[in-house]
Amino acid sequence: MAHIQLKSITKMFGNHTALKNLDLEIQDGQFFVLLGETGAGKTTTLRLIAGLEKPTSGQVFIDGVDVADWGAAERDVALVLQQYSLYPRYTVRENLEFPLKSKIRRVPDDEIKERVARAAKTLRIEHLLDRKTDRLSGGEMQRVSIGRAIVRKPRVFLMDEPLSALDAKLREALRTELKDLQRRLGATFLFVTHDQIEAMSMGDRVGVLNHGHLIQVGTPKDIYDNPRDTFVASFVGSPPMNLMEGKLLAGRAVVAPKTFELPYDGGVKSGGVGDDRPLTFGIRPEDVSLENDGPVTAKVHDVENHGVEKIVTLRVGDTMLRATVPARTDLAIDQDVRFAWNPKKVALFDRASGVSLRHAG
Repeated sequence: MAHIQLKSITKMFGNHTALKNLDLEIQDGQFFVLLGETGAGKTTTLRLIAGLEKPTSGQVFIDGVDVADWGAAERDVALVLQQYSLYPRYTVRENLEFPLKSKIRRVPDDEIKERVARAAKTLRIEHLLDRKTDRLSGGEMQRVSIGRAIVRKPRVFLMDEPLSALDAKLREALRTELKDLQRRLGATFLFVTHDQIEAMSMGDRVGVLNHGHLIQVGTPKDIYDNPRDTFVASFVGSPPMNLMEGKLLAGRAVVAPKTFELPYDGGVKSGGVGDDRPLTFGIRPEDVSLENDGPVTAKVHDVENHGVEKIVTLRVGDTMLRATVPARTDLAIDQDVRFAWNPKKVALFDRASGVSLRHAG
């Protein structure tokens, strides 16, 4: 197990800055998820910890030791990638044995047998041990990849989008299995993904990365309920948070005078929320409700049926927002409806900077 710390990490590739002054801490035995869009710097962060890249400036610590001069093998980390990186002509058993037979870290034969058996049982691939890996499905191959990491008993598991090549149902099953596996092993996991559902369902803590900057770190609940800025608000959540420009006038959120005004009771204590300050209001779709006597009238712009619920897009003038409603709700496109929102759940963001007023100052 290992405690990981990155201090003031900057990584340049030519003129391109992949990471800028990044500080990150992953506690021993934690499942930490790094979430960001393609090109945010997630894989670069992972490669710096693995020792496959060197930082332009800054330090990488594993268990309090600066590992700047350590090679990838000395760091004792295991990489699980989106591409399965298995030997196709080997059986599953031979693939699992391979990392234990290296010249650097040769393990006795009896222990190899025991570790392979335990990993196969853990991942439920015992029936595949004598099958060649080119005869496996995508999900089976990814299990074998994870098994190759487990047998080594590394200090840290580094996982770079390991589920993204799988179909939705298999991804869901492996999400649960990976989280369960991490708990049973008590291991430190850094899991990199662009999929915020993976991040929210798996992480003990989540770091949101945007263009090489770590925007916010917290529990999934912290980040969902209290996003630091409009980027996090729009990136985390499915569907994402509704963001609407407006002003706070006499305790009311005014998006459009008279046609779109709703009460606000978000409790932001920050000073300077005057009547003329340009703001962005944020509200989650589940905190918007259709009500016969709701204060605002809207037209139904779109309806998505998700089985247990419907996500309805409402149009008020030029403003669009989404509401999550029960599946039994009967709606038609262009139908007039009335709605309200939970005034305690409205987030305020400074329109110029995008930063939440709860985090400002």
